[in-house]
Amino acid sequence: MELIKKIIERAKSNKQRIVLPEAEEERTLIAADRVLADGIADIILIGNPQKVNALAEEKGLTNIGKATLIDPEHCDKSEEYAQLLAELRKKKGMTIEEARRLVRNPLYLGCMIIKTGDADGQVSGALSTTGDTLRPALQIIKTAPGITCVSGAMLLITDKPEFGENGILVVGDVAVTPVPDANQLAQIAVSTAHTARAVAGFKDPRVAMLSFSTKGSAKHEVVDKVVEATQLAKQMEPTLKIDGELQADAALVPTIGAKKAPGSGIAGNANVLVYPNLEVGNISYKLVERLGGAVAVGPILQGIARPVNDLSRGCSIDDIYYLVAITACQAIDAKM
Repeated sequence: MELIKKIIERAKSNKQRIVLPEAEEERTLIAADRVLADGIADIILIGNPQKVNALAEEKGLTNIGKATLIDPEHCDKSEEYAQLLAELRKKKGMTIEEARRLVRNPLYLGCMIIKTGDADGQVSGALSTTGDTLRPALQIIKTAPGITCVSGAMLLITDKPEFGENGILVVGDVAVTPVPDANQLAQIAVSTAHTARAVAGFKDPRVAMLSFSTKGSAKHEVVDKVVEATQLAKQMEPTLKIDGELQADAALVPTIGAKKAPGSGIAGNANVLVYPNLEVGNISYKLVERLGGAVAVGPILQGIARPVNDLSRGCSIDDIYYLVAITACQAIDAKM
């Protein structure tokens, strides 16, 4: 896929340091070997060195020696990390003893490495739940400035070049916040536009705030929320190209957009779609994927100050490989 190739090339052009805290997991280690072989990122593996090296030898992985390998039970910076974690969480009552225990958890340790500037992003989830992945990220790295709502974007790659950006759409939220309020929905819109730039390479994100109504064609409180969110997003990022509320056909089809929302710069021309809630987003992208033949890449977590991404526990080696490249692109954007 051309987009995936571009993501990989961008990651290669400015190599970032990506933590893989599940290094003892077979798929993760094989993906790490490929990433290192292809020069996509510098990799920090967290795991028992004996187990990791034995698995690498068993699978014939010849590039793992290029990674930095950290033993969570014997990390040189454990006490430094524990002191910092206790300070970060002292208002929540965390003791130094609890902090010392947590920094031996690879997911917490990875986030501490990022927090202290020794890494740029993290990918996990082959063994861990989404909650286990997000909890340390939110406690340690926290959300990006002006953002309180973490969300998940999806890249939809279609064979319909007349839609989106030559057939590519970025959509959100599909993964995290079930029923966002207007302020959260505005944050999701801004975050998804940032993902469109950072990951999909859109130079000109055009955001449609989706609803079952277009410009007042229906009246309901959920429509009012989308309208309010659109205005809030404009206040958050005045240069953002955004319009709503729009029905999906009005957002994507020029003739319908011109009819239903005359004068809109987004209607019929959107390449970023923001769903009114998680239920709609999750159902719709899976329908497009299964019935429409689109390739869905993600979800890509957004709104965290430094990128931390979550895999499905049923993920493939390719999924991990691609998500490392995506995370690297997010890390590049976060530094700009």
